[in-house]
Parts: sequence; C-alpha cells; structure tokens
Amino acid sequence: MTAPTHDHTQPQPLADASMLEDKVPESLKLSRVVAGLTALLSVLFFAVSTFWRLWHTDLWGHLAYGRIIAGAKSIPATEPLMPLCVGVPFIDTAWLTQVTSYAMFERYGFTSLGFLYAASVTAMSALLVYRGYQRSQSVGLTLCGWLLWMWGCWTQLSIVRPQLAGMLCFATLLVLVTSRHPRLWHWFAVPLLFVVWANCHGSFLVGLVLLATLAVGRAVDLAVRCGEFRAIRRDSQVRRFVLLLELAAAAVLINPYGLRLYAEVLTIANHPNMAELGEWQPLSLRMPQGQAVAAIGLLLVVLYRLSPRRVTAAEVMLLFGFGSAALWSSRMIVWWVPLATYFAMLHASAVWHAWVSPLEQRDPSSSRGLWTVVTLGAAFVGFGLTPFGGRFLHGNEGSWKLQTLVSRQTPLAIVKQLNEMYEQKKLPRGLMFNTYEWGDYLLWAGSPELQQKVFVASHVHLVPREVWQDYIAISNVSSGWEDLLDRYGINLIVLDESTHDILIRRLRENENWRANYSDNVGAVFVRRKPI
Repeated sequence: MTAPTHDHTQPQPLADASMLEDKVPESLKLSRVVAGLTALLSVLFFAVSTFWRLWHTDLWGHLAYGRIIAGAKSIPATEPLMPLCVGVPFIDTAWLTQVTSYAMFERYGFTSLGFLYAASVTAMSALLVYRGYQRSQSVGLTLCGWLLWMWGCWTQLSIVRPQLAGMLCFATLLVLVTSRHPRLWHWFAVPLLFVVWANCHGSFLVGLVLLATLAVGRAVDLAVRCGEFRAIRRDSQVRRFVLLLELAAAAVLINPYGLRLYAEVLTIANHPNMAELGEWQPLSLRMPQGQAVAAIGLLLVVLYRLSPRRVTAAEVMLLFGFGSAALWSSRMIVWWVPLATYFAMLHASAVWHAWVSPLEQRDPSSSRGLWTVVTLGAAFVGFGLTPFGGRFLHGNEGSWKLQTLVSRQTPLAIVKQLNEMYEQKKLPRGLMFNTYEWGDYLLWAGSPELQQKVFVASHVHLVPREVWQDYIAISNVSSGWEDLLDRYGINLIVLDESTHDILIRRLRENENWRANYSDNVGAVFVRRKPI
C-alpha cells in the first residue's frame, strides 16, 4: 500500500479567523473607543512634535540655567546669567525641569525639545479625555470638551516653558481627586506628585488651593444638607481631602529650599515687574484667550441652567475662584480652563442623557485583544514618525535642522552675526541693550562675551526695579531714552521688529548709531563713537 500524497501545488484553505483564540489577558484588553482616541492623540503628538515650532522665549533661558546647574552640579545661590543682576538671590523654582530638558538636549539634540513639548501637551490631553469620557460615556462630548480646552489654553500652550510641567501636574491631580472610587495608592501618588511639582514649577500652590477648595466645598454641602458640625467631622470625603492637603503641603518641603520656596512663589506672583508684562495683564475681550473664556463661560451658564445634575459648592467655588484669578491675570487662565471644561463635560452629559439619550452601560465584550494591538500600534506610529522618533529609533535627525524646529521670530541669523563679530574681535565693549524676549536665546546661543553683555532676559522678577523701569523707558522711546543708553554705557543694541519698530526707526534716523545688520526679524545697531 502506498502512502497518500499531498498535492502542494493546490492552494490550501485558510484558517477561519473567527476560530482564533484571543489570548490577551482580560486586564489588558481595550475597546475600539480607546483605540480610536489613542489614534487621535497620536495624531496630536505627531502634529505638535513635527509642525508646532518652538517659541523663541523662555525655553532657551531655562536651558541655559540647566546647562549651568549640570556643569556645576549645584544650583547657584545668586542670579548667574544677567550681568545687571549680579548678587541678586536666586531661588530656582524650576530647576528639575531645566536639568531634565538640558539632559535630553545633550543626549538627543534639538528634536528632544519638540518631543518634551509634544509629550506634555499630549499627556494633558489624554488625562482630560480619559476623565471626560469616563464620566460622560460620549466620545462626541469628550472631544468637544477637549477642543474647548485647547482653544482656551492655546496661547499658553504655545510657549515651551516649565509651566507646561505644572499644567501636567495639575491635570494629573484633577484626575486623581475626581475619581469616583478613591484607591489606596492615591495616598502615595498625591504626595509624590507634589514632590515632583514643587521642583518643576512654582504653580504647586494652585494644586494646594484645589485640594483645600474641595475640602471646604464638601463641608459646605454637608452643612447646608445636615446642619450639624458632627456630619462634617465624620465625613470620609472631608477627611480625605484634608489629609491629602496636609500630605501635599508637607511633600512640597522636599526641595532644595524648604519653606523658602513658598515665600518665593508668592513673591514672584506679586512682583511689580511681572505686572507690566502682557501675559500678566488682566484678561480682556480684546485678547483671543479672553474671547475663549467668555465663550466657555457662556456655555457653562447655559449648561448649568439646563442640567439636572446637582451643583456642588466645590465646583462653584472653583469656577468663581479660579475665574476671578484669570480675570485679574491672564496667566491664570491655564488653571481655570481645565476645571471649566471638565464641569462642562459633566453637565453636558447630564443634559444629553436626560433629554436625548439615556445613559447605557458599556458592553464588556467590546473590549478585545485586537483593539489593544491597534492602540499600541497607533501610539508607536505616532511616535516613530516624529523628528525625535527618527532620532531615537534610527540614530539620526534626518533633514531636521534647527531653523525648521524653532519659531521664525527666533534671532538665529542675528546671533550668528554677533558671534562672528566676537570671533573677529569686533564686538564693542560695554553692555548690550536687547529685547527682553530675545535675552534667553542670546544667553543660550551667544558667545561667552556676548552672554556677559545681555541687558535683560525673561526672568524679569530678578531684574532690579530701576533697571526694569529704564528698560521700559528705552523701549518706549520715552523722554531721556538716549541719556539712559549713555548711563549704562550701551554701545550695542539688538532689537526685534515686532515689538520695537518705533525704537528701530528712531535709531536709523539717529546720527550716533549705525545699522550693522538687519533682516525681517530684527536689527543690530552699533554706536559710531563708543563710550
């Protein structure tokens, strides 16, 4: 008897895909909604990392501080960069962010800065989307809330600085304290979060205010409902928020300065120099972010009028408290908008499910291993296509150059011209008067001698009051501006066209100054007869 033969030339039937076993553990199975939202966030990460240029302020100064700290392996006790601030006590509230950013730059180059920026924006978006969808069970409402947040915070999000780390910590805290089922690990996560926050940015005080308001708001609700102090004292939520507040306040003390950090943060917020900056001015409808706040506020009024959901004292206190702070200083808008959009999603969901569609429970069977694979794939593709992804995975930055990664207002050509003057020993002696927004990049990319000439940079709270007032007077071409230049021994002036066009025009007409270099970004002037 001969053995049966198989005809390998004939196509074999494919296995029935429906018979394949899903071996992904249940705890790791995700739904198609999660996969879809992850794909959206991956697109956001790719877009921010690839197309959003690094703004020309703040970032470079913080990198310069990180370079000094990394080189000395210690935080300087006095201001180390601006010559006119020599001896001014320096409490660095963002040292951890500065060192981390500089370490990433040293290891991976300029593309790592875009990665850190994109990762911060995407992580904040993911936290808001996660909590919004968990509460609303509506992808549409969640995405609307996320878009409102992006609109309201757009101006502040566009600037790369340690505040982004503070905003990320705030979003993380908001997710933790709004959990329906507090977990044991929250007692460790919240203090640890504040340890990191206190060393990354001075906005940790906002987190303490959030915890305190939640405790007081819950106490007010109980007082109105029960009318007994015992109910407040025995309530588990009140005790939880008070204990978290105490742990967080103590955790903040794990920093290089101890209690002095609290005093420094309050001093910076109330410094008179800061009040004269545009982003610290009161919010108005002339500002794009003011218009966004007005629209979000109007939407909240409508939603609260229609919503069947009970309004808590805490959310009223948070909205009015942080809203008043944003009206007082537009810089505070970044703390109000996440709260406003979160509460908007809550009440929009209540209106939708009460009037249009009853809330339905999610079908557990919709979570499958396939969607876990899709989620991971979307995240990997979003990362791999970015400039940093190419650098990290393949060891090269491809065609990405510095000029393609930074904003067009960055004085690349001007600093190159000044560095060439230094190499040719043509830099005039004395100080340089410069646009304060450019001071950071001059301190970062300028030659050693050029760095010692910088008049002011973005850390204006460290600039002596008289020096800052003189800077304002010269910038505004106020009476006696030429005498001020003489008093400081200014022989070199570096200005941007966008904010100093009047001063540039006056210098072009002045016989004591000549234009050494100019382009569509700014101009360099040198005194004809140095003093």
